[in-house]
Amino acid sequence: MKKPSFLKDLAPTSHWLFGPLRDNAKIYGQTILAATIVNLLGLVSSFFIMTVYDRVLPNQAIESLIALTIGVILAHVFDFLLKSLRGYFIDIAGQRLDATVGASVFDNLMAMRLDARRGATGQIAGLVKEFDNLRDFFSSATLVAIVDLPFIFLFIGAIALVGGPIALVPLIGVLGAIISGVLIQPLIMKRTQEAMAEGHHKNAVLIETLGGLETIKSVKAEGLMRARWRSGVARHAKISAIGRFLNQFAVNASGFAQQASQVGVVVIGVFLVAGQEITTGALIASVILTGRAMAPLGQVASLLSRVSGAMASYKSLNHLMTSQSETEAGREYLARPELKGKIEFRDVNFTYPGTTTKALDEISFTIEPGERVAILGKNGSGKSTIVRQITGVYQPTEGSVLVDDTDVRQLRPADLRANIGAVLQDVCLFSGSIRENIALGLEGVSDEDILEAASIAGVHEFVGATAGGYDQRLAERGEGLSGGQRQAIALARALAPKPSILLMDEPSSSLDAQAEAALISRLEKATQGKTLLVVTHRMSMVRLVDRIIVLDKGRILVDGPRDTVMRAMASARELKTRRIGNPKLVPSSDTRAA
Repeated sequence: MKKPSFLKDLAPTSHWLFGPLRDNAKIYGQTILAATIVNLLGLVSSFFIMTVYDRVLPNQAIESLIALTIGVILAHVFDFLLKSLRGYFIDIAGQRLDATVGASVFDNLMAMRLDARRGATGQIAGLVKEFDNLRDFFSSATLVAIVDLPFIFLFIGAIALVGGPIALVPLIGVLGAIISGVLIQPLIMKRTQEAMAEGHHKNAVLIETLGGLETIKSVKAEGLMRARWRSGVARHAKISAIGRFLNQFAVNASGFAQQASQVGVVVIGVFLVAGQEITTGALIASVILTGRAMAPLGQVASLLSRVSGAMASYKSLNHLMTSQSETEAGREYLARPELKGKIEFRDVNFTYPGTTTKALDEISFTIEPGERVAILGKNGSGKSTIVRQITGVYQPTEGSVLVDDTDVRQLRPADLRANIGAVLQDVCLFSGSIRENIALGLEGVSDEDILEAASIAGVHEFVGATAGGYDQRLAERGEGLSGGQRQAIALARALAPKPSILLMDEPSSSLDAQAEAALISRLEKATQGKTLLVVTHRMSMVRLVDRIIVLDKGRILVDGPRDTVMRAMASARELKTRRIGNPKLVPSSDTRAA
């Protein structure tokens, strides 16, 4: 796809916002130049009217009037063209910001470490949406108003030139409006930040409700979510009402200053005309120039509100953009496009953010390339956490996780995950076709790979005979498919790139016994020569492995050959059953460990 012309020669910059703004310095410079000329042309009408009243009318100089009229019309034509160009320049700058900063925000979100994530999904989505406020600020009439503000004093200078001391009136009005706006600015800023926070909270409730609507209806949780929504709406409305009152107060103050200045200019001007200190034309020109000088003040209130909103959006986005990334800037990671599949944990400790209990406690084991291992244990024993550590989405609090004798923190995340096929416990499908959900846009995945993976995972059984086939469109999160069908697509997604490491977290939890047996039979052949790690509660899945690791409360209880561990576990269950019948029996140390 050909890049638009305004995207060419965009150089990478250090800061996510100020860098692109520096790149657009030329465009903003052109905008300021156009604004300068437009404001200078704004003087023409005032001087035209003054000249007509003072020179043309007394002398009936019609030829001079015609010449002056032609000049004024030409000035207004240039004014129209320059205003159009000014708007065009700002639009171009907005497009460039959208293309660079918008992409940077999303890329940073994708690269953010999960342990650095703060807030619910809806709150983070609302945070990302704050970029729209920044983009609108730098590509809207607000920026024009900021550029026009300094020219207020140009018009006051022109008033002083034609009306003398009368210029003090609009000067006092301008200073009064600016001071009142500055004094009320902290209150506006505070309310803007509070309204933004409440808006994010309300958005989080909405996203959570839409994502779990089926569950909410099934368990009759409508009342709970309705109460949360109404509470959020009420708080947001209250804070917004206070903010609107403050903004309206600033608007009214600016309007009062504008009206009082014009009245003051007329009243004082009458006395100056009577004293023959200025002419009638000069008085009329001063009134017009006062209106032109005070016009930007009408936008000061909304301008302050937009500035407050932009600053709050910047602070929120800057927190996101400076959050810890998976890849540290300036660090050179090891490129490992192909991995053999050796996995090693060395004294790994890990605690999830916001908790104090260790999910993993002094975990150490080694899985050789091509070895097939199952991890068993109770709920919350740390099984899924081991999968997350290997994929690198979470990093150890202490210790090291190594793949092919290299700490995963030294490997490029893209290389690491390109060699791993992961089936997570919580299956997440995306809107799009089944083919897209399996291939995920990866270049190395062909249609042949998709069909082969789909056959192993069981996707072909329910897709191959349908009219839509692999082009069948899926709803968000795969709604409309059964749990087993979603798991089959997730498994096909993991198998299609032919990775050297397969991580499967409860891959058959939604399958019946017959479907599970057929899947295990296919996986036995498909996983030959690959490093396989299976997290499961189902003992039938251990047919796939040669070794079992048993976890409990984040620690390894048993690690050994499959048959040995199975016999020990069977003996432990048998002894437990006997103990229920005869409590005097005491287990041996071996069975207790098992």
